[in-house]
Amino acid sequence: MTNSFQPVQENKRTAIVDILRGWALLGVVIGNYVDYRYVGLESAVLKKGPFSEVIAAINQYFFAAKSWTLLSVLFGYGFAVLINNVASKGKNPVLFFCWRMVILFILAFINSAFWFGDILKDYAFLGLFLLLFYKSSKKTILITCAILFLTIPFLTAYINSIKQNLPDVQSNAGYLKLFYSGNWLDLFQFNLLGTYYSEMINLVYAVTVHVVMFACMLLGFYAQKINFFNRLPEFKKLLKRTIITTFIIALVFGFLLITAINYKVPFLKYFHPIFWLIINTMLFIASGICLLYTNGKLKTIFSYFNVSGKMTLTNYMVQNILATFIFSGIGLKIHNTLPYWFYFFLAVALFIVQLFISKWWLSRYNYGPVEWLWRVASYRQLFPFKKQKQNTIISETNTEVVK
Repeated sequence: MTNSFQPVQENKRTAIVDILRGWALLGVVIGNYVDYRYVGLESAVLKKGPFSEVIAAINQYFFAAKSWTLLSVLFGYGFAVLINNVASKGKNPVLFFCWRMVILFILAFINSAFWFGDILKDYAFLGLFLLLFYKSSKKTILITCAILFLTIPFLTAYINSIKQNLPDVQSNAGYLKLFYSGNWLDLFQFNLLGTYYSEMINLVYAVTVHVVMFACMLLGFYAQKINFFNRLPEFKKLLKRTIITTFIIALVFGFLLITAINYKVPFLKYFHPIFWLIINTMLFIASGICLLYTNGKLKTIFSYFNVSGKMTLTNYMVQNILATFIFSGIGLKIHNTLPYWFYFFLAVALFIVQLFISKWWLSRYNYGPVEWLWRVASYRQLFPFKKQKQNTIISETNTEVVK
């Protein structure tokens, strides 16, 4: 029994899920790197050139918040797959997953020391709440998910009306000294304080964003319950309808919402549907990727996104560590000195490099280094890190044939 208690085998992974993770990771690195442009500056009064305005619009409509909502859906899907795998081996899935989330909390703390907007802690926290639904029916999960989505605009408006006097670590001169300092401990303190004040006790993030994340996780849980990603050819008509519908909603609803925000329409104090628009756009993008994949398009590009998705955790943490050396006082000290477009394209360039490195790495190793550590710690046993040489595999196969 102990020997069979292992992670989901490579040949049983669902490729489109890793492809979607790879795409979401692109949006995450763009959002994180662009945030460095605003450290020490007031974003509301920050002027951009015409080219940067175009790039900022692309980021806003295609990546901003669409990436972490998509990753939340995929986290819920992965949770369901993992729970089923563990339960099928006769192990206690609750104890296993709680321990796995504890390890993720540790990784989140390390990542928070390098980046003031860590998301791993949120997944570790909400993952524990997902355990409440692991025996629930498809209907229960879907109804709960729908209720949360329906209440989000009301919750958003209410939370936005609550005034909090929290220090803005990213613009406060006293805290910025820590960021500009060449001292490692000062930088870690800046990042941890940034995470604490802007996310952990900021109600907009701690309540609203967490509810959105959890609703998306339940949506991913439901997708696994109906085996959605493994039945994409059956859902081609649904994907097409979703693309058309969400595109129309994005255009019409987006225009109306932006107009309402610009003119400060009173109903926004009671009903603020910004996250509806974000989730709608996320579904439009994800459905488009699924349809392209199902139709056999962009195979080469998707093959690279696939390997990147298999190393999401490693690539995410590496992105943040590299950003520390590029932007902060312990590294190149770029800070906020360059145009908006520089941060955007630097993120894209780094992501492309990571695509090639991921493909090279997984041709030689079974897991990304952080993924391997997480698995070893979660299952409390060692797994082969380096892949066997092809000759050895062929030799073993021939031996089995002889037998």
